[in-house]
Amino acid sequence: MNRRDAGKERLGSKLLALFWTIFTISATANSGYAILAVMQDEFVKKRAWFSENQMADNIAIVQSTPGAMAVNASMVVGYQVAGLLGSLVAVLGCILPPIVVMIVVTCFYEAIVGNELVRLFMRGMQLGVVGMLLNVVVSLFVNVTKDGLAYPVVLMALAFTYVHFLGWPIPYLAIGCAMAGIAKTLLVSKGVRRR
Repeated sequence: MNRRDAGKERLGSKLLALFWTIFTISATANSGYAILAVMQDEFVKKRAWFSENQMADNIAIVQSTPGAMAVNASMVVGYQVAGLLGSLVAVLGCILPPIVVMIVVTCFYEAIVGNELVRLFMRGMQLGVVGMLLNVVVSLFVNVTKDGLAYPVVLMALAFTYVHFLGWPIPYLAIGCAMAGIAKTLLVSKGVRRR
């Protein structure tokens, strides 16, 4: 087998692994943020395709783009793993389980909608998602505060106040946080140049 065929075989096996991983994550996690938690565990800890910092950057990219969180996360991760083809394969793996579920739910809607067991199942899933979201928040907070605690905590407190108490529009918050990040980067780079 020549080098080109070996490269195609490796790409094929990587695409298959990517598709199956995203497919199973999408089939078992039930919201965008929950999918981020499971992806972080799968791609950082189990498969070691990304470092903690790379995955945190990917999550930041995903959260800043419009659209469904799960699809955006799959697209970004797929592109990082195997380029454009990886992005397409990952998105396909992400959207297939919900499509199948929606077809099944549509076929059996009348039997499902009033079922007490289904209602209890959904309630349990909601509680599980809270735990997964807490895991994402804590791991992102730990990753962001590695270099120092004061700046991220102040920015986080200001963002929380802005959203929760003042209720001002989120796009302005995103722009303000981006400007704060740029300002911090410029200040840090000036400090490094002076040394």
